[in-house]
Amino acid sequence: MIPDWKIVQDYLEILEFPELKGIIFMQTACQAVQHQRGRRQYNKLRNLLKDARHDCVLFANEFQQSCYLPRERGESMEKWQSRSIYSAAVWYYHHCQDRMPIVMVTEDEETIQQYGSDTEGVFVVSFKDYLDNFWPDLKAAHELCESILQSRRERENESQESHGKEYAEHLPLEVLEAGIKSGRYIQGILNVNKHRAQTEAFVRLQGASSKDSDLISDILIHGMKARNRSIHGDVVVVELLPKNEWKGRTTALGESDSDDKASGEAPSEPMPTGRVVGILQKNWRDYVVTFPSREEVQSQGKNAQKILVTPWDYRIPKIRISTQQAEALQDFRVVVRIDSWESTSVYPNGHFVRVLGRIGDLEGEIATILVENSISVAPFSEAQMCEMPVNTPENPWKVSSEEERERKDLRRTHLVFSIDPRGCEDVDDALSVRALDNGSLELGVHIADVTHFVAPHSYIDIEARMRATTYYLADRRYDMLPSILSADVCSLLGGVDRYAVSVMWELDKTSYEIKKVWYGRTIIRSAYKLFYEAAQELLDGNIHVVDDIPEFRDLDEKSRQAKLDELVWAIGKLTDIARHVRAKRDRCGALELEGVEVRVQLDEKKNIHDLIPKQPLEVHETVAECMILANHWVARKIWESFPHQALLRRHPPPHQEFFSELRECAKAKGFFIDTRSNKTLADSLDNAKDPNDPIVNKLLRSMATQAMSNALYFSTGSCAEEEFHHYGLALDKYTHFTSPIRRYSDIIVHRLLMAAISKDKKMESKENLFSNKDLEELCRHINNRNRAAQRSQKQSTELFQCMYFRDKDPETEERCVSDGVIYSIRTNGVLVFIPRFGIKGAAYLKNKDGLVISCGPDSHCEWKPGSLQRFQDRITSTTTGGESVTFRLFDHVTVRISVQASRCHSDTIRLEIISNEPYVMPDTELCQQGSLLLKSDLVKEVTRSVEEAQLAQEVTVDVIEEDCQKYCQTKGRSLYTLLEEIRDLALLDVSNSYGI
Repeated sequence: MIPDWKIVQDYLEILEFPELKGIIFMQTACQAVQHQRGRRQYNKLRNLLKDARHDCVLFANEFQQSCYLPRERGESMEKWQSRSIYSAAVWYYHHCQDRMPIVMVTEDEETIQQYGSDTEGVFVVSFKDYLDNFWPDLKAAHELCESILQSRRERENESQESHGKEYAEHLPLEVLEAGIKSGRYIQGILNVNKHRAQTEAFVRLQGASSKDSDLISDILIHGMKARNRSIHGDVVVVELLPKNEWKGRTTALGESDSDDKASGEAPSEPMPTGRVVGILQKNWRDYVVTFPSREEVQSQGKNAQKILVTPWDYRIPKIRISTQQAEALQDFRVVVRIDSWESTSVYPNGHFVRVLGRIGDLEGEIATILVENSISVAPFSEAQMCEMPVNTPENPWKVSSEEERERKDLRRTHLVFSIDPRGCEDVDDALSVRALDNGSLELGVHIADVTHFVAPHSYIDIEARMRATTYYLADRRYDMLPSILSADVCSLLGGVDRYAVSVMWELDKTSYEIKKVWYGRTIIRSAYKLFYEAAQELLDGNIHVVDDIPEFRDLDEKSRQAKLDELVWAIGKLTDIARHVRAKRDRCGALELEGVEVRVQLDEKKNIHDLIPKQPLEVHETVAECMILANHWVARKIWESFPHQALLRRHPPPHQEFFSELRECAKAKGFFIDTRSNKTLADSLDNAKDPNDPIVNKLLRSMATQAMSNALYFSTGSCAEEEFHHYGLALDKYTHFTSPIRRYSDIIVHRLLMAAISKDKKMESKENLFSNKDLEELCRHINNRNRAAQRSQKQSTELFQCMYFRDKDPETEERCVSDGVIYSIRTNGVLVFIPRFGIKGAAYLKNKDGLVISCGPDSHCEWKPGSLQRFQDRITSTTTGGESVTFRLFDHVTVRISVQASRCHSDTIRLEIISNEPYVMPDTELCQQGSLLLKSDLVKEVTRSVEEAQLAQEVTVDVIEEDCQKYCQTKGRSLYTLLEEIRDLALLDVSNSYGI
């Protein structure tokens, strides 16, 4: 028996009956299942073919010279598939020397009529007739067949009644709005599960629905029909299904976009389930897609114009476009845009926009990441650059006499200095501390006055607002502002006059309690441009470091000693003040989730050369505490002046249920994590330290970070004051003021502060402030751009990781084997962290063939038949032979790293446990940086490989340098920015000898 493609799709459950043996499955039918019914159905078919008890055969008819039939012009895919299967059946009959009758089973009446009596010995019949004639006593099969036929007839009737519509029509807008008001319908944003994109999406409640609804969870949208043409990110209107139709969600093992998620499912309790009845706002944008392969294009005919392209983003459905260039574009990443999605169409319609680059090429993949995150990196325009100040040797920039009259001049009264990573050029903050005549102390934080050069609603202001932030990728950055500002006239470099916005506090000389505070515009001249290590050496009393500080080199011994004493006193006093400020926040519950402890080295071009793990310096904390203090006091000031239109930053407390995995993991190590408040959480994390394995505390802090809500910008007029609190920093009010060079939020805050100062002086404000409504809209935009910046940074890091491992043989390359730490237990595997590379991923303990992992006496692993048993803190694999191995939380295992390639999507890292023992490094590796591959090393090696490949092809243009010049962007990243950014976002990066 040879089933047609439609039989395989619709009657696979019957074909799995043990009585039906020796079925011949054609390649054409199997591929139809794979492409049209998804991976779950295809995996069932594969398992049937692998099961020796069924004795089934797969025949690759499309690769057999006598069986392959090209698709004829104008021939439908279905007709071609049936013709190919029948042709193969005839060949198979003759191949058996006409001795074995062949029964081809199909549901297509035209195929039965056309081929039924065409070849003697080859019978073409319906599946029902096949069962009636050959298996009359197989009642279960007959009943199931009748049920399938009945279901099909009902679908056909529904289709005729809806005039061939694939989806229900959306309800009119006025009906949707009335339904939302009455509570019948619910409004929210559709979020497609990237691991289960074809079947699972969730609607996150929005607007009035989130306040008025009794629901405490998202709404599950199960299947494409229920999604009703809505796309990830659309604002949709949902109707809840009856409770007896609610379904449970499934959870995937991995954190990557792997296709292997089906084997990692674990159904949950039923949750609110609904269907989309309308779309209020479409989230259609540019999508990066991949065209079908050459074979798929050719199978559609040379003149085929309608092509289905596959989006890079798993959550987006295939898009149908019209083009005659499909074959020429199959090796490229291409941008398309969706135009419409009719109710009669399975797929949305779109059109070609542009080509990004070749699949797998570094620049093409970077361009893909930028487009997918809607990041614009166009060069700054001529109009924008014309607004910039001039600073050339022939026409140097200098302080104007008008500004000297308007600003407080600190150049002769204050010792101002900056502390940054070595080689940093974009210095946006400086510090000062001095004793006052009345016996008090004065602490000053001085921030680059960007708003002096960026006027509201100017060309450059509009561009900065659109970008909202500086975007950091693994090997480059795209600046929010032109470098003439960020690295020159706004940078608080040593020995030059600069405009600043300052916050200065008068402190009690012993208790450091704040007596009063002053805000205003100033003129400063930084006396020293210190790097962190030098400042720390001076703090520790090692004065020999002065030889590395340029400002001391040309001084006579007496002046040198006097200035050195003054600087050492200032650094020591700043550190004492910072300790006091930090201790005060600690008492309120401030969290230190993931410390970043790196030393950054630059090359001669001021790019990052290396990140060297080491213990953190206290001066890092000193600078950070001064910045947090300034942000806090500016937040208080602008809120007091503009209680309904100030831009602040809040960090909501996390939901307690999000901490459940953290608590259970800590419990496995004998620790108790108290999550009732930020104070108890901070204390618990400080106490959860394993002296034999420091990485345990790092992973627990990482898990705490994962449980946190995101910090968000907001307008104070949009929520109640009790919601202003910043959970992580333990402050009642907080904002961002200290980095206007790289964050547009800080530019808005500077303008608010200037308006508040004018209001205090009863002067007319020069600043055009946003209304609460406009400011809230701007905050949503900035929050969205910040999320895009985080995603693009993460995706570019993963890209470099994959490019690094892509060309390495995991079986022979030493660097493809590393030590991993288990940090989460799932149904059929574990999640593993690899400190050496900073990689997190899934390691399966049960493969797609149903085999489980087994470890022999030498601790090396192999796949064998068996089963898994999951517990809260461990998972046990037991083979049919009785061998068992248990993997526990925080166990160290040996992991092999490889790359799972994907033509249409991004490549992903694949992890495989090869030993249940910790990895022991070869002696050769111990000599190489303690075996730690830093992220910068990885980026440099990949970039070097790309450049070598370009030279081999006689490409003489340095692509990366060309982009830097073309877009007026900076390659590499600001070093203080690097540290501050990771601290603010609590991102996992390299730190200490474990490489987190």
